[in-house]
Amino acid sequence: MGIIAWIIFGLIAGIVAKFLMPGKDPGGIFITIILGIVGALVGGFIASALGLGDVSGFNLGSFVIAVLGAILLLFIYRMVKR
Repeated sequence: MGIIAWIIFGLIAGIVAKFLMPGKDPGGIFITIILGIVGALVGGFIASALGLGDVSGFNLGSFVIAVLGAILLLFIYRMVKR
C-alpha cells in the first residue's frame, strides 16, 4: 500500500480503537493517525509471529489486526502516562 493508503487505514484503525477504549487521552487527529499506523504495524508483527496472518492490504482481517494493535498501543500508552 502507498503512504496515503497507510495514513487513511491508520486513521480509521485509530478512530475505531479510541471508540472501543473511550477515555481522556491527550492528542488530536495526528496522535490518532500515528496510533493507528503503529498499531497496524505492531498488530501485523504479532499476528505474523503467531501465524495468524498479517496486515497485507485493505481487507477485514488486516483491519481487525490493525485495530487490535492500536488498542494494545493505547492500553500501553495509558499505563505509561499514569
